[in-house]
Formats: sequence, C-alpha cells, structure tokens
Amino acid sequence: MSLSIDHSIIISMNSNTLYALDFDGVICHSAIETAGTSWMAAQALWPDMQDEAITEARIEAFVKMRPCLEVGYEAPLIMRLLHQNIDLDVECSNYHAQMQNLLTENDFNKDALQMLFGRIRDNLIEQDETQWLSKNPLFDGVADKLRNLNKEDWLIITTKQERFVKKTLQGNHIELADDRLFGLDRKLSKQAVLEKLVEKYPEREIIFVEDRLPTLLGVQENPALSSVKLQLVDWGYNTSSQQQIARQNGIEVIGLESFLTAAKV
Repeated sequence: MSLSIDHSIIISMNSNTLYALDFDGVICHSAIETAGTSWMAAQALWPDMQDEAITEARIEAFVKMRPCLEVGYEAPLIMRLLHQNIDLDVECSNYHAQMQNLLTENDFNKDALQMLFGRIRDNLIEQDETQWLSKNPLFDGVADKLRNLNKEDWLIITTKQERFVKKTLQGNHIELADDRLFGLDRKLSKQAVLEKLVEKYPEREIIFVEDRLPTLLGVQENPALSSVKLQLVDWGYNTSSQQQIARQNGIEVIGLESFLTAAKV
C-alpha cells in the first residue's frame, strides 16, 4: 500500500520561516495590464488624450519606468509624462519631483486618483475577467510554489488594492486568508506591517521578498526591523544598477529558481 504524503505539512514542520511577499513584480507580472489601465485613467483626466490609442512604444516606455512606480495612482501620471514626451529617468532620480509637480499643477487628490484607477480596473474585470487575468500572469512556477507552501508560512504585503490581488490569486487557484493579505486598503506602510509581524512572530525568521530597492533600503534603515531578512528579486521591476546597489548594502539578490526551490524538502 502506497503512503500519501502532504508535502505542505513537511515544509511547515521543517521551516520556521515566514515569507512576506510583495505582489507586483514578485508574484505577478502586471506591468502590461497596468500600462493599459493607466492609459485609460489618463484619458479620463486629460481631454487631449481621449482620442488617442495607446501605442506599443508607450507600453514599452511605461514598462521601463515600472521600477519607479510605488502606488497605483502614480501610473496615469507616468503615462501623462510619456504622452508629453518628457524625459524620464529609469533610475528614478527625478521621479518623485515629477509626480508631485503633476499632482500640484492639476490639483489632484491621491485618493481620488486611486479610486479612478481602481474603478477602471473594476470595469475591465466586469467586461471580461478572463482577458483581464490573462494580462496579469504569475511569473513562471510561482503559482505552484504558493500552492505548495503551508498557508501559515507566507503572506502578501502590497500597495495594490486587495480586491485585485484576491481576484488574481483566485484566478490561479491559490488560497490566501484575508488576514494574510496586507494591501493598500489597510492604510499601513510596508514597514508598519513588518513591525506588526516582528511583534506577532518573535520566534520566526521573517523574509521580506520585494522587487523595489527603495522599499528595502527603507526597511534596512529601521532599527525595529533589523531581524527581518531582505531579498531583492532579479526578475521583478528593478534595474541591474539597483541590484548592484542592493548587494553593496548587504541585501541578497535572488533569482527565480532560488525562490522556487526555497523551503522545499
């Protein structure tokens, strides 16, 4: 008689590690969908863009700028700058100033922009959920990785609205309890969430897996998070120079294969 083994239980027994995972750029390759949605949001904000279709060149330019983007409301602002043919630095040297200038010039409210961005996504999902999911693929092997991890061994910390994360996970048959998803709706910074995790799980090794270097550098500067292990993924939305800076600052840069094999028996 063959013996059936639940590998997720073995993983849980052998591992005291808690993975705190970013979503976009770590789990989900959402840049193309974000580009299309942000163009539609920009069209709603600026009348001179309403009759123009997004071009492949602008999608490619947006994807190159994706390492700079932190919160969804910034995406249509990036598209506006691309539409105006304003030079954008992929290393993000002037990014925050450019975002703030657009907000000030147009008297935009960040929350209102985020609501607009989310509403357009909601409409796209309602129109064709299958197509929307197809534009938000998970990186190769990640779905199986998450399905096989014990549910107590991982959670998500993201600046994305939670309903879109849930929709993407459900579309890939991945279960995640509501209390293990920390999205934009919580109105907590990633550092604040990590501080709560350190307090709640003092005996566990917490690994924060992120694709955005400034986020990791901020965590590194927080004394309350000195016990958190930091990993920058090389398949996400960052540049080779950012990966080099990460290494120089003692942050581990990991490849997809390393991530997929971590915690396996």
